[in-house]
Amino acid sequence: MNERYIRWWTPHLSRDFEMLVFGEGRGIPLVLFPTSLGRYWQNKEFGLINAVRWFVDVGKFTIYCPDSVDQESFYNKSIHPADRMRTHQGYENVIVHDVFDFARRECSCHRVAVGGASLGAYHAANLAFRHPDAVNYLFSLSGAFDIRPFFDGYYDDNIYFNNPPDYLSNCNDPWKYNHLGIVIGTGEWDVTRDESLRLSGILNNKGIRHRWDDRRWCGHDWHWWHEMLPYYLSLV
Repeated sequence: MNERYIRWWTPHLSRDFEMLVFGEGRGIPLVLFPTSLGRYWQNKEFGLINAVRWFVDVGKFTIYCPDSVDQESFYNKSIHPADRMRTHQGYENVIVHDVFDFARRECSCHRVAVGGASLGAYHAANLAFRHPDAVNYLFSLSGAFDIRPFFDGYYDDNIYFNNPPDYLSNCNDPWKYNHLGIVIGTGEWDVTRDESLRLSGILNNKGIRHRWDDRRWCGHDWHWWHEMLPYYLSLV
């Protein structure tokens, strides 16, 4: 499996940004986010890339693993909550304008797939629902989607429009998600199961099609995600 390390300076965060890429730039580009506070190498180090290696080797997917800025944004208690959200928005711009554009250009396609586990599933889902024109598949593994607890009671429009349970509940144009292939995965022992269940309920209420995968004897950890993601990729 071809592995590449890419580093570039991005104006959206005014610093260098890092990413690992697995594959030859063929098939569907999958942008796979790390979990809370994870780095660009986390999905490789914890075995998730190896679990889906076959899909890369046969050219069905090329996987892009960008860095995160969670420690500088959601978890940064040293700055005002509004500044935490502004940092997150800078990160979103890196993903949409740098990572998405690079992946689409390399794989010669108009849209990307996004995925991740835990807080990585939040990043994937929020990008899919905020930028459906750029995304065609969403793979959510044990997602945690309500970001309000990160902001110590502070709430503004920027938080609202980055909190899927809030803005999706008030969505008046669900048709714009009709093309999305959405999989929401969780399990009976998953500590974030209620959040996945809530998101699925909101999508059902809005008529947004998705696959609900609620597994027995499944919790919130890597060895379960190693089973979930290959199955989800096989559905494409």
